Amino acid sequence: MNPPSRAELLFSAKSFAAAMLALYLALSIGLPRPFWAMLTAYVVSSPLSGAVRSKAVYRVGGTLLGSMATVLMVPGLANSPELLTLALACWVGLCLYISLHDRTPRSYVFMLAGYTAALIGFPAVGAPGTVFDVALARVEEITLGIVCATLIHSIVLPQSLAPSLLARLDRALGDARRWLRDALGAGSDARERRSLAGDITELRLMATHLPFDTSNLRWTGSTLHALQDKLALMMPLLAGVEDRLRALREAPGDDLSLRWRAVLDRVVAWNEAGARDAAAAAALHAQIDALRPALDASSSWTDVLQVNLAGRLDALLRLCGDCAALRAAIDASLHGAQPPAGQARGRSARVLHRDSGMALLSAVAAIIAIVCCSAFWIFTAWPAGSAAPMMAAVFCCFFATQDDPVPGIRTFFNYTVASIPISAFYMLAVMPAVHSFEMLILVLAPCFLALGVFVARPATGGRAMAMLFGVAGMLSMQDTGTMDLVSFINSMLAQLAGIGAAAVFTRLLRSVSADWTARRLLRAGWRELGSLASSRRPPSVETVSARMVDRIGMLTPRLAMAPQAERQDGSGLDALHAFGDLRIGLNIAQLRQLAPQLGRQQAGLSSLMRELAASFRAREQGSAEGKAGMGLLRRLDAALREVCAAAPGAAQRDAAAALAGIRRGMFPDAQPYRAHLQEEIG
Repeated sequence: MNPPSRAELLFSAKSFAAAMLALYLALSIGLPRPFWAMLTAYVVSSPLSGAVRSKAVYRVGGTLLGSMATVLMVPGLANSPELLTLALACWVGLCLYISLHDRTPRSYVFMLAGYTAALIGFPAVGAPGTVFDVALARVEEITLGIVCATLIHSIVLPQSLAPSLLARLDRALGDARRWLRDALGAGSDARERRSLAGDITELRLMATHLPFDTSNLRWTGSTLHALQDKLALMMPLLAGVEDRLRALREAPGDDLSLRWRAVLDRVVAWNEAGARDAAAAAALHAQIDALRPALDASSSWTDVLQVNLAGRLDALLRLCGDCAALRAAIDASLHGAQPPAGQARGRSARVLHRDSGMALLSAVAAIIAIVCCSAFWIFTAWPAGSAAPMMAAVFCCFFATQDDPVPGIRTFFNYTVASIPISAFYMLAVMPAVHSFEMLILVLAPCFLALGVFVARPATGGRAMAMLFGVAGMLSMQDTGTMDLVSFINSMLAQLAGIGAAAVFTRLLRSVSADWTARRLLRAGWRELGSLASSRRPPSVETVSARMVDRIGMLTPRLAMAPQAERQDGSGLDALHAFGDLRIGLNIAQLRQLAPQLGRQQAGLSSLMRELAASFRAREQGSAEGKAGMGLLRRLDAALREVCAAAPGAAQRDAAAALAGIRRGMFPDAQPYRAHLQEEIG
């Protein structure tokens, strides 16, 4: 076991100080359950100050919302325990369903609103006339714990998000730089693509805490979001450039000429030097433009590929320059400079993947677990039985974001059991001898400071928090004057029953494998591509890129957990298919935006979009027709001929490049495009 680091010791000390401050104030004010304030302080603590502050407001809001719902439900339904149970269970399920649609700290509003109603409502069933006082006291105790934790972690040696976020940002930029170097050289591997996708997704999630950070980095939020969007757009560009270079190398006569090779080497050198030399970038743009062939009705597949390559390289150069400028602007802002005005306005949409089906399953599992625990409590008249539906609600919510929540719930169950000897020792031997607050601090410090160190470690955080919950839950029995062995055993059995019920019904209704989730993510991408091709309004390239890159970032760890999926080439379950879908999506979005500028060719592109939409919808549904066939390939080639024969211009060139990208994405092994129908090989 490694000795505790300075950061772990600091986090443990601050968390303990916040908990003791909350407990002292709760006792001084005369709140009925002061140990709830202490436990809340631990629940909301985080090693990073920004994470504590970002969730504090949402947690308070969720507590208020849940308390209000309880006050409305309990008095009116107290005479009908079955209806009250169903109402509370449905409230928890509804709040959980809504919270799972938001992967930012805002989700805490609804998640806490759900299980706060359970925590307050079920114990108040026996005395519905006191529900308002109980709800008010719970809000005061929980808010006190949140405020104390937020103050301590924000004022006492605050740990800024900046070092972690900037390190992740520089890692993403480094991954992009390495991918560009390899893509323009011998070729990249799947690990580089996955690494960058994971970096971008983690950056987006970490940046949600940025407005609440204690450092100057919080003033660079718009610049950082702009940089994330640029990195997201860089991924399909790099993959597209790499694919076009591969296709040109495979073409008869190896059409990757020495002039193209020299330009590619200069692009790599410019990017490795920092991508800040504007004059060198302008010279590279001019050289690329000189190598770009003109398109007409007789243009060959090699000409089209080179037009596509030139366009992608131009866009890649601009993105690299923008990324370097934005990174420099972040550094300047950290030293007091004003963020660039243009970037401050440029916050584009950051749309993350949502899975309504899994959210619904999570909600249904929570409702059934709560109803079953409540039914057992009502029919057996178990004195401590209210703790079972409470714990079922809490644990169905806590782990709902995981593919398979059961291992996490089971770990919490096991370490709650492991905390029983410690809790019993405190209850039977220690607490009866405590007669002052100072002595209480002294007797609690060894246990809670030690557990706080393990909570700070990602590898042991969940297990340590389970033991901490168990001990703190025992201490809360002192609030109600029931700290005796019989009440302790009764309470622990009810809590374990609730946790066990959450695990059982989650296993039956909600648990899925990483392989299953990966396939679901791919199907969501196909569904979006079908919608993209058939939607009435041209979609935003930034929105498409952000959502699909987010899916790739979610797909990456799941493929790592199910490595056998990489070998299932026929199913399409691998990262390469996801990157191909991303490139196809961006090319479809570009074509939709260019179509109004192409005149007579617009009708042919509309027909192509309908066929693409039908193909992706069939693929999503798993039908045999989902595999793109020769009919779609002929439709693509016909659209490409029409575009090549159109009036020369930027729209013609960009549309041809987009069509070439779709063709390479959907038919990488097809025969080369032929300019004339009679030359086609069926």
